[in-house]
Amino acid sequence: MEEKIIKTEYSDTMQKSFINYAMSVIIARALPDVRDGLKPVQRRTLYDMYELGIRYDRPYRKSARIVGDTMGKYHPHGDSSIYDALVVMAQDFKKEIPLVDGHGNFGNIEGDGAAAMRYTEARLQKITQDAMLADLDKDVVDFVPNFDETEKEPSVLPCRFPNLLVNGSEGIAVGMATSIPPHNLGEVVDAMKAYMQNENITTRELLHYVKGPDFPTGGIVCNKDELLDIYETGVGKIKLRGVVDVEKGKNGKLNLVISQIPYTMIGANISKFLQDIAALYESKKAPEIVDISNQSSKEGIRIVIELKKDTDVENFKNLLYKKTRLEDTFGVNMIAIADGRPETLGLKSIIAKNVAFQYEVATRKYTNLLNKELEKREIQEGLIRACNIIDLIIEILRGSKDRNMVKTCLTSGVTDGIHFRSKESRIMASQLNFTEKQANAILDMRLYKLIGLEIDALMKEHEETTANIYRYEDILERRDSMAQVIMQDLDNLKKEYNSPRLTRIENAEEAVYEERKQEEMEVMFLMDRFGYCKTIDMSAYERNKDTVQAEMKYIVKCKNTGKICVFTNIGLLHTIKVSDIPFGKFRDKGMPVDNISNYDSAKEEIITITSQSELNLYRLLFVTKQAMCKIVSGGEFDVAKRAVAATKLNEEDELVSVVVLTEQQNVILQSANGFFLRFPIEEISVMKKNAVGVRGIRLNEGDYIENVYYTGMENDQSITYKNKNIEISKIKLGKRDAKGTKLRV
Repeated sequence: MEEKIIKTEYSDTMQKSFINYAMSVIIARALPDVRDGLKPVQRRTLYDMYELGIRYDRPYRKSARIVGDTMGKYHPHGDSSIYDALVVMAQDFKKEIPLVDGHGNFGNIEGDGAAAMRYTEARLQKITQDAMLADLDKDVVDFVPNFDETEKEPSVLPCRFPNLLVNGSEGIAVGMATSIPPHNLGEVVDAMKAYMQNENITTRELLHYVKGPDFPTGGIVCNKDELLDIYETGVGKIKLRGVVDVEKGKNGKLNLVISQIPYTMIGANISKFLQDIAALYESKKAPEIVDISNQSSKEGIRIVIELKKDTDVENFKNLLYKKTRLEDTFGVNMIAIADGRPETLGLKSIIAKNVAFQYEVATRKYTNLLNKELEKREIQEGLIRACNIIDLIIEILRGSKDRNMVKTCLTSGVTDGIHFRSKESRIMASQLNFTEKQANAILDMRLYKLIGLEIDALMKEHEETTANIYRYEDILERRDSMAQVIMQDLDNLKKEYNSPRLTRIENAEEAVYEERKQEEMEVMFLMDRFGYCKTIDMSAYERNKDTVQAEMKYIVKCKNTGKICVFTNIGLLHTIKVSDIPFGKFRDKGMPVDNISNYDSAKEEIITITSQSELNLYRLLFVTKQAMCKIVSGGEFDVAKRAVAATKLNEEDELVSVVVLTEQQNVILQSANGFFLRFPIEEISVMKKNAVGVRGIRLNEGDYIENVYYTGMENDQSITYKNKNIEISKIKLGKRDAKGTKLRV
């Protein structure tokens, strides 16, 4: 038994296994081949449709049938991956040239998914059949066994144009990802021809033909000058913008119409874009917005933003570019499988490898055609010769006992056993030397072929065959002739399938948005006991003052341009821009404070809320559960961050009280065990916010500060303890850091 156990290093085994898995994902799943621009699942789906005979000029077939057949024969990795690939190849808003003609609900640009495969139908597009699957019967590409070696599948499709560039590709492998933008077919064809005419052409010169990406959604590429570096290295970022036009609306209003969007916005990002615009209005960053409507349809994108009469349109456009995805970046990372391994390719490299592939396919195609024509010529020459000596052939046939005897005579001149009418016929028969193929053709020839017109047709066919042989030999022997054939083929593709460019390429200026200065005014910040907050104007507050004081937990006067400061029990300070807080009517619900700040009501509690302007004028007194006290200048809390540490706390300590010092003279500390200590505030040291503080009262073990009270100059005030009022004057004025007095209640 021990002899069968193989001892190995675990780390080595894991490393090898992971590398094998990674390469499998890279080569066989996630990355496209540079030659046909397809991932294996896409290639297998198209080939299966070709085998099933689902051509562009034939009826649609259920997608479920295509998916099932592909999975059973070529791609045993689940039906969802196959159907997803089929759907993407049928979506004209994702592909420059869709490869599949979909019938039914195949999703839309706004992110709605395709219907289930049992409801949709599909067939091949004409360009897919003509330019990607044609000539498969001419031995132009290698066929390899499928996963269970019961079928053969092409290792690559004989694509006649750089599909990798035209349709682009996206994929995530292990340790790498590819992101290739789509391009215009006509421009890519022109670039291929230019490369074939001059293989030393530079990327800069190629960009005279390929202007840049051409996205199906249109839009504007804003960084034209950076494209050269992107296409040379195969890596970079393309800045995209949507196309915005201005139309006159009703009553002198302006309509901002978005007719083209960045390619990165397709899907759920369109609804996110609309939400972002609504958020700009709600936050008062875009008060000029009157209405937003999405009027998009099958004809194209149309998002209308209705603006007020006096709106600065250019500034509003820049706002959209800055604050929404109307301006976005497309990350370019042109990785594809080249020569069996992943490689980052530039524009010239992709074109060069595609041209080399075209030469390879053309060589194999015309070699196959030449061999067929040579075989045809051999048979034709045999039949022509046989027609000239047809009487002798008939005599051999009539004098022979079987087919093999005739065949042997025709190929080798063996006349043994054959009865001839004359000695001359035997001598002539012994001189025959037809090839085996010619002999079989003669034996299979029908009598009507001896008619004069049929013989003329045979002679004409022979002339055509000879001409074809001469043409094919010329193509195979002379690279210029082959180049001419390939370029003619490319021209035909361009003529039939090219479409106008949709994406504009330019150098756009950086969007500069001048934020409108908000008119400064005093407002009241209100927050109820449930944590919902809002701001109202002062007149609304004065009208509802009594109700506000009865219903609201926190009431803070502030300016609409200022900040609200929230101190919590864990020693954090959360700052909120007043402009981010909903402004409205008194009876408006407001918004949870959690939603507009980093405050988390599940983990911390609010101790106090004040305005930044008040903090800048006064000092703050901090008291913790462990009786640590300190005074901090309010100016230290004028910070830009949304959340900072307001104080330093000991382990298991937390804030109990934070107050703004205005008229307070004394502080009264009350412990959980009923000890009280009253002492002047002046005895507490002024410290920095990152200090722990000084001890306010000496606590017994297990005791802690429960409440903190503050008094002014008068001592006739009272506090409530255990539901009973206690006069301040009964609490002896002492010194800080004393034991305190336990009151009998």
